[in-house]
Amino acid sequence: MLDIKIFESKDENAWCPGCGNFGLLEGIKETLAELEIEPHEAVVVSGIGQAAKMPHYLKVNGFNGLHGRALPPAQGIKLVNKDLKVIVVGGDGDAYGEGGNHFLHAIRRNLNITQIVGDNQIYGLTKGQGSPTTFLGQITSMQFEGVIQNPINPLAVALAAGATFIGRAFSGDKETLVRVLKEAINHKGYALVDVLEPCVSFNKVNTFKWYKDRVYRLPKDYDATDRVKAMEKALEFGDKIPTGILYKEEGKATFEDLHPVIKNKPPIIDRKWQVKDVEKFLNEFK
Repeated sequence: MLDIKIFESKDENAWCPGCGNFGLLEGIKETLAELEIEPHEAVVVSGIGQAAKMPHYLKVNGFNGLHGRALPPAQGIKLVNKDLKVIVVGGDGDAYGEGGNHFLHAIRRNLNITQIVGDNQIYGLTKGQGSPTTFLGQITSMQFEGVIQNPINPLAVALAAGATFIGRAFSGDKETLVRVLKEAINHKGYALVDVLEPCVSFNKVNTFKWYKDRVYRLPKDYDATDRVKAMEKALEFGDKIPTGILYKEEGKATFEDLHPVIKNKPPIIDRKWQVKDVEKFLNEFK
């Protein structure tokens, strides 16, 4: 196991005291250390938001992009350098709202990347508006009479869309969080990990206690290859909320396996290019 201190950033942290992102940050550090992934072997890509500040607080390669647009550069990075461990981190608004379209098509492509969503069921950076996962009727800083749109169930959506790995964890349960993250990063194909976490400043409903009173670990004999059972568990969100690996499918071809420019070839970043190699393509546009 690597020394976890090698992942510590010197950047000043701007999260509110008690923010669930602290638990997620420590979970990612421990995961990378246990998997013995060196800082230069990983890249964390994000959009905009509180959870999306993660690249600033982790000493690995990082890319901080636009709101909801973390997945396109992450996929581009993976296609150019398939040996990198590519991890996408953002909040529920960033991932499922502005980034909802990219979320669906990343599942379709099944690139070998991991998407971690810090799901606090609110927009934290922009001061508490209802997000795609905020409960119907919940009063927020912008929805004074309550949210009037039904929340999405991201795990059920991912399963229906064909995701090959779906996990859920709670930022207050580091043991389960690290276990799920390790499996997700080692999984060959697109992996979604939805991490329940409190927003202590702007969500007074889904608090640390609210989650702690409801989350439970899936039993050891749970069959994560059963898609129907996984859908049942994905839809179970209320008085009881299951955590762990809900679904895992092995053997499905990744985008890298199928793309003729990439499959069975060295990473693009390592290939030798000359001007004449580019000129023949440019000439086609004359």
